[in-house]
Amino acid sequence: MDVNGDPVMGATVVLTGPDPADRRTIETAANGFFEFDSLRPKVPYRIAIRAGGFAPWTSPAFTLDPGQVKLLEGIDLRIATQSTTVRVTYNPVKIATEQIKIEETQRILGVIPNFFVSYEGENAAPLTTKMKFKLAMKVYIDPITIAAAGLMAGVRQATDSLNYGQGAKGYAERFGATAADGFTEIMIGDAILPSLLHQDPRYFYQGTGTIRSRFWHAIRSPFVARGDNGKWQPNYSGVGGDLASGALSNLYYPESNRGAGVLFSNFAIEEAERLAIRVAQEFILERLTHRGGRQR
Repeated sequence: MDVNGDPVMGATVVLTGPDPADRRTIETAANGFFEFDSLRPKVPYRIAIRAGGFAPWTSPAFTLDPGQVKLLEGIDLRIATQSTTVRVTYNPVKIATEQIKIEETQRILGVIPNFFVSYEGENAAPLTTKMKFKLAMKVYIDPITIAAAGLMAGVRQATDSLNYGQGAKGYAERFGATAADGFTEIMIGDAILPSLLHQDPRYFYQGTGTIRSRFWHAIRSPFVARGDNGKWQPNYSGVGGDLASGALSNLYYPESNRGAGVLFSNFAIEEAERLAIRVAQEFILERLTHRGGRQR
């Protein structure tokens, strides 16, 4: 019978004894009945039952006395449980490709690029070298980045910063210097060194925890980076990128604006700006960032 009390027709019933040759097989009738005759007395037998869709059933060992008829009761076949194996494979390159597609849509107020921020937390997959260069170039050639360089050149012109002189020629030189600063900083600090040192150039938004823990996460991020192996380590890429960019500026800045003093002064300003931006990323900019056509 099945667990509902209905007979199971066509089930295969196998009787086995201690002698391998002592084996018989029969199928159940429409009413679930089966019968074996002429068993040997005092010999331990077992009965095993198999039926499609049901779990196997096996009786305990039993013996018969001479002339005895034994009725086996309580043979309830249960529905077979199915085991499904799911094989999960992790392809970090494929996952990173999907994540970076979303990151490339991230814009503050739908306008300002915010590509170097990951909102995936511990689920963020490491970027390949190609992805790091692609993301860096996407930031640099973005119209907003170019416009920001033009605005900064105008501020430098107004404050007479960098001794290029005034007029159109002075503005053009300041614009070229500002654009060069941005290019070297982005390419070295966000692409070249992260690729060589196997570090991730992105800021990883925390978003949870106490204000203190989130603030600490933000202010240490310019100096601590996530490695491509998922472990946190000194941010050699970011710090090295700022220093290298400052050193290269000695090649095109006016002679009066060169030297170690200017280099380290600009480096300190860069790090202070980076700290302020990271704190803003953690507490303000996330709410203003549009991602994939939707605001976070």
